[in-house]
Amino acid sequence: MSYLFESERLRFREFNYDDAENLYQLNLDPEVIKYTGDPPFESLETARLFIYNYKDYKLNGFGRWAVELKTDGRFIGWSGIKLNELGKNDLGYRFLKSEWGQGYATEAANACLKYGFEKLAMMEIIARADKENLASLKVIEKLGMEYYMEGVCKTIDKANYYSIARDSYLSKLT
Repeated sequence: MSYLFESERLRFREFNYDDAENLYQLNLDPEVIKYTGDPPFESLETARLFIYNYKDYKLNGFGRWAVELKTDGRFIGWSGIKLNELGKNDLGYRFLKSEWGQGYATEAANACLKYGFEKLAMMEIIARADKENLASLKVIEKLGMEYYMEGVCKTIDKANYYSIARDSYLSKLT
């Protein structure tokens, strides 16, 4: 298995067809997708089609990545940066409910920021979350991202938008 990068406890790689079951189960949990604006996959085959049609890696050189635990290689969710409909580099993450509360979202998101700024030379990365998704907003704020507006995000009427510039992120590392 080829990994793009890693953090203290996690490894990151591109999705592959073996992830269909993992993604299907992840999005099947109503609590996991509650604030995302995404519906669950209708079937395992729909999850397979999603992976088949996922072109972000080829089009942009980056996207959402599968996240595995380093200890046992178990899939626990995804995190990554995608080019969104606004043309912005958009940080996101989603984890199995059984993995919540262990700091994986913060660790993964921080690793993605580092990869985006240091390896992909991005100048700015944004994040968006439903105003009611307090756990996700807490993660975003821990990363040092700054609120800049409220707006619509997919089917979410009231999302908070945050951003961080490359220079600001890199200065926090020193």
